Amino acid sequence: MSESQAIQRRPREAGRESRRARARSAVGKYPYIRRRLPPVDLLSAEAVEIIEANAETILEEIGIEFRRDPESLRLWREAGADVVGERVRIPKGLARRLLATAPREFELCARNPARNVRFGGEATVFSPVGGPPFVYDLDRGRRYGTLEDAQNFVKLAHMAPAIHFSSCSIVEPMDVPPGKRHLDVQYAHFRLSDMGCEGTPETPGHAADSVRMAGVLFGERYLDDHVVLLGNINSNSPLTFDGRMLGSLREFASHNQGTIIVPAVLAGAMGPVTAAGCMSEILAETLAGMALTQLVRPGAPVIMGSFVGAISMRTGAPTFGTPEATQMIFATAQLARRLGVPCRSGGSLCSSKVADAQAAYESAHTLLPTVLAGVHLVTHSAGWLEGGLVAGYEKFVMDADQLAMMQVLAGGMDLSERGQALDAFREVGPGSHFLGCAHTQANFETAFYQSTIADYASYEQWSLEGSLTAEQRANAVWKRMLADYQDPGMDPAQDEALRDFIARRKAVLPDAVEEE
Repeated sequence: MSESQAIQRRPREAGRESRRARARSAVGKYPYIRRRLPPVDLLSAEAVEIIEANAETILEEIGIEFRRDPESLRLWREAGADVVGERVRIPKGLARRLLATAPREFELCARNPARNVRFGGEATVFSPVGGPPFVYDLDRGRRYGTLEDAQNFVKLAHMAPAIHFSSCSIVEPMDVPPGKRHLDVQYAHFRLSDMGCEGTPETPGHAADSVRMAGVLFGERYLDDHVVLLGNINSNSPLTFDGRMLGSLREFASHNQGTIIVPAVLAGAMGPVTAAGCMSEILAETLAGMALTQLVRPGAPVIMGSFVGAISMRTGAPTFGTPEATQMIFATAQLARRLGVPCRSGGSLCSSKVADAQAAYESAHTLLPTVLAGVHLVTHSAGWLEGGLVAGYEKFVMDADQLAMMQVLAGGMDLSERGQALDAFREVGPGSHFLGCAHTQANFETAFYQSTIADYASYEQWSLEGSLTAEQRANAVWKRMLADYQDPGMDPAQDEALRDFIARRKAVLPDAVEEE
């Protein structure tokens, strides 16, 4: 680059960075979304009734297996279900009647009350990716996740403007023994962020530890009538719950903590190849799991979840962002509204290995329908790569930028006096322009969402500034976010109590994951 080009570049860079800094300071941290857009009902009334009837038929005629958990079988037997071995056949209407005690909406309390969130009604809450064993960034490529990576992603979620709640293990720290890593993960959420978060649900023991840690932080009595954790409970589709998940479900529900019942139904593998068939399966499994929470503790908060996608009929690999998955996202939200429970679905899902065009298209075709459908908890909304095997640093930043755009979209059109802009019309009149009018001058800095990733410069300016791709710009953003991270702090006595609990538990827990 010539000296004249360098001289020309510096003021442009300074101006651009100044604009981006103003945009960041103007955004701050958004509260959870109160949607002003009515949810889209994709299915007709007849279609909904067909799926509901088929789900009830599955529950009554085929049944659900509750494996290696005698307590769940006892609860179902006493509720009037037909229990033979581990197969539970639920009479038509029974699960729905049991679910009547579940709250239509509930609040989850964060360490910082300003970051409390609601599930249900007009609320939408964005949560980052959860569970990948690998991480990816442009500097080091694909590798196993570490505890440092897990802590970094907690910090990034804490900083991202439109992430309102944190998933359980955003990254699995593979450098910590699997039987003990849940303690470090839960501590990272509690210590490094003051947002609400999920608990660790992998085993009943892990779930119990997360509830105890929450009791140390909030007080055990506080948990009796305040929700501070969600436990993500996956069915083992098709039509099966295993003992570990059932024990974790009972642990969370019995302590009045929230559960998310999530069938992982990939069409063509764990579900039929048709969207309607998959939705009947999803509804049957969620009805059974959600009803069980009410048998454990009537009134326990619960969320109907779905994780939807399909498998490639050529390779067997999972696919996301397809039209069929979009249909199932809309259907999940619509069915949950009919049941009167909050729902969880969607995200920024993709099969791509890097943050490329495929990742962008697939994620967009998952995220936008999720918002339009009126989903309440949007998990995996930032950082998801490679079918959930990888948490991507750059992808996280690019997704978080889209979440902020969705936040603005869901807020609806501004119809205030400012939004109607009649004073601008009176000033400008016919045949002129609005660039210099008083209304524009007063509102230009906050009038439109300003992306932290997109480049709107001319080709010449873009070239002078290094011809950076969106992924390369995102690389600089996540590093800047970590450098700018501000520790929310914690009362030293609470911190010491949490550390003491972790030390005592690690002293007795094996390195391997406990057996059922």
